[in-house]
Amino acid sequence: MKKTSKLFLCMVLSVLAFAGCAKTEKNVVAHPLKSAREGFAIWPITDELFARMKQGNTFKENCIVPREDLRYIQALHKDKYGNVHLGEMVVHCLIAEDVLEILEKLYDADYPIERMVLPDNYMADDEIMMRDNNSSSFNFRFISHITTISKHGLGMAVDINTLYNPYHKIVKNDDGTQTEVIEPETGKPYLDRTKPFDYKIEKDDLCYKLFIEKGFEWGGEWSDRKDYQHFELPTSITREWSEKYQKK
Repeated sequence: MKKTSKLFLCMVLSVLAFAGCAKTEKNVVAHPLKSAREGFAIWPITDELFARMKQGNTFKENCIVPREDLRYIQALHKDKYGNVHLGEMVVHCLIAEDVLEILEKLYDADYPIERMVLPDNYMADDEIMMRDNNSSSFNFRFISHITTISKHGLGMAVDINTLYNPYHKIVKNDDGTQTEVIEPETGKPYLDRTKPFDYKIEKDDLCYKLFIEKGFEWGGEWSDRKDYQHFELPTSITREWSEKYQKK
């Protein structure tokens, strides 16, 4: 079977953006919405989990993404030593099945993911979480100075092995000087992508291929900055959802 083109996938996802996700009851009993096999499942946001997300600060007081549009994923993953862990991630319902499938294929291929717990374990502090090499998705916030919801705020972006795949940008200041931004700061040794090291994401490796096949874009291919840990849906899709939530 031929691979579905990225353009076609984006068109399909765009249509789904208007259709919306299947709604779940707010007072939810703990039954999976999808169970691929033992250790891999998609759950609704139960009351217990919702309380945890509010206390941990990923679902903030100003969050306008409906709880019923989010999904809780549980998936097995292996670290570089082959140790098996039960990971967790909250994502938008639009990408939940795709992300579960990606994580399942990475597990079967022994692709190493060191840590995958909710950002609430770190009180939603990105810098602390990235230093711990945690992989995650949903963490509500608006893009600075505007009302557009960030892609992580929508749960439509996924970061994998964050310490070893840092964000990097050179910012030009008004006075003509430049500021180097590295997130996390401890990720600086891993900016040299010519060096071999564990947990590195590279173009055309399995992690890259699986996300790209599902219509995601990789921050490692951006020209104005590099975000080697980051996979996101195209802005043409996420903007529609952000605007939809702001109109409610």
